[in-house]
Amino acid sequence: MILASASGVLLVGTIDCAGRDGRVRTAVPAADAAETVATWLAGSFSSAAQAARDSDYRDIRLHMARIWTARDDGPWLYVEQAVAGAEDAPYRQRVYRIVRHEDGRLESRVFTLPEPERFTGAWKETARLDALRPDDLAPREGCAIALERRDDGTFAGSTRARDCPSDLRGASYATSEVSIRPDGMTSWDRGFDAEGRQVWGATKGGYEFVRQAGP
Repeated sequence: MILASASGVLLVGTIDCAGRDGRVRTAVPAADAAETVATWLAGSFSSAAQAARDSDYRDIRLHMARIWTARDDGPWLYVEQAVAGAEDAPYRQRVYRIVRHEDGRLESRVFTLPEPERFTGAWKETARLDALRPDDLAPREGCAIALERRDDGTFAGSTRARDCPSDLRGASYATSEVSIRPDGMTSWDRGFDAEGRQVWGATKGGYEFVRQAGP
C-alpha cells in the first residue's frame, strides 16, 4: 500500500494530529509513532473520488486490518487491494510490519503470504490469519518504506532507489511513495525497466485513498 529520504528519522517529541475538520487534536508522543501510523492505516479506503474526476485513475478499494495484536514486535497489518466491483479477486495481498528502530527510524516492511487466495477477505475476519506466523511470510527484500514525520504531523516515505525488485510487465525494479494522514493516504507505486523507463503504474501522481471506515 515514496516522498521522503529513505533515511527518515523520527525525533523524540510530540506530533499534532489534524482531524477531517482541520482542527488539531491532542499531541501524540513521537515514541508512539509506530502505533500512530498503524492506527491511521487500519481501515477501508477508496479512490472513487479521484477516479470520478480523472479517468486516468481507477476506482480502487484498499482494506487494511490489524493482526497479531498480542505480539510485541509489531504493529502488523493485513493488506488487500482490489478494483471496485471485483473485491473478491484482489490483485494485491500483503502483510505490513511497522518497525521503530532504537535510533528513531521508522519503516514499513512488506511481506507476501503463502497461497494468498486462501486469505481473500481476511480483513473482515482477521482470525483467519491467526494460524500464520511471521516465519510463514516471505519478506519483500528492498521494498520497505522508510517513513518520516512531516511538520504537519503526518507521515511520508518511500522505498530506496532501485532496491525493490519487480518483474511485473517487464519491470526490473519498483518504487513506492506514500503519505499517510488520519483521513486517508496517497500511494504511488511504479515499475521501471533496466533503463529506468516506467512500464507500469500511474504516471501523473499517486492514488488518493479516502477513508471510508475505521478499523
